[in-house]
Amino acid sequence: MAVADLINGDKQERQFSFEVLPPLKGTGTDRLFADIGKLCELSPAFINITTHHSEYVYKEVADGRYERSRVRRRPGTIAVAAAIQQRFGVTVQPHIICSGATVEDIEYELLDLQFLGITDLLLLRGDKAKDDSVFRPTPGGHAHTTDLIRQVQRFNDGFFADGSPISWRGPRFDIGVACYPEKHEEAPNMERDLDYLKMKQDLGAQYAVTQLFYDNSKFFSFVEQARRRGITMPIIPGIKPLAKLSQLTVVPRTFHCDIPEALARQTDLCQSDDDARRLGIEWTTNQCRELYEHGICDIHFYTMGAVDSVVEIVKRLRSEESQ
Repeated sequence: MAVADLINGDKQERQFSFEVLPPLKGTGTDRLFADIGKLCELSPAFINITTHHSEYVYKEVADGRYERSRVRRRPGTIAVAAAIQQRFGVTVQPHIICSGATVEDIEYELLDLQFLGITDLLLLRGDKAKDDSVFRPTPGGHAHTTDLIRQVQRFNDGFFADGSPISWRGPRFDIGVACYPEKHEEAPNMERDLDYLKMKQDLGAQYAVTQLFYDNSKFFSFVEQARRRGITMPIIPGIKPLAKLSQLTVVPRTFHCDIPEALARQTDLCQSDDDARRLGIEWTTNQCRELYEHGICDIHFYTMGAVDSVVEIVKRLRSEESQ
């Protein structure tokens, strides 16, 4: 079943979805599939799979100079999505990004996905390259998610990017997008960021998944502001339990999210990864309880480095629900 149908179904049914990463280049899929096996025991509504653009690396050559070249550290998003769908029988949603891809590259991705029968997409601009101060579109590629949505919708309507007709039109792609309860780091203010989200909806986005957050009040405020601006599509909260001591500082800096004071006081007391993991489970479980109290039934988990914590949280919540 399509993601849009799953999240627009019975609003009293509490559902979970998960984001996973493709394995690092050359490491194989054993660990990933073991993790997905654990997650699939929780009967997820869907699993989405991240994608990563190529990045520059510097390698020393024979004469002592350094040579710059592009590599992709986590290839295989579409292949992994197809393997998950075939092996586990769960709805999959690969990320399609502007970063590092030309319009033609994206067109071939759409064709491959159509051949595989995968029609749920999460469309994103993608991160800027590590060595760039601002996002720089790939020559021949898109600068904004809105441009990417237009390309997918044009494909849905039966036309390639160059305007030529597609002789065989397969099933239409459903479109999800990202949104940011604490605004995108590059947006000048929340109002402008919400304008962009409204534009995505108007172009055909059917739902949005938030960047991770630890303060539910920011999510509730964001949704209220979005509704006032005419954004009516479902907004799924995305959360991630802290699972390691290092994440207490790395996660807020990487994902540009605030740590609420009540959580910050508790993180100060953590002395080990076990302490951080226990705190992450308790805090995230309470986050989910509060989301439930506000009528939220769909919750999306970012599982990177926290699969076992996510499994424990979901089991706790379902145990409480059955009591």
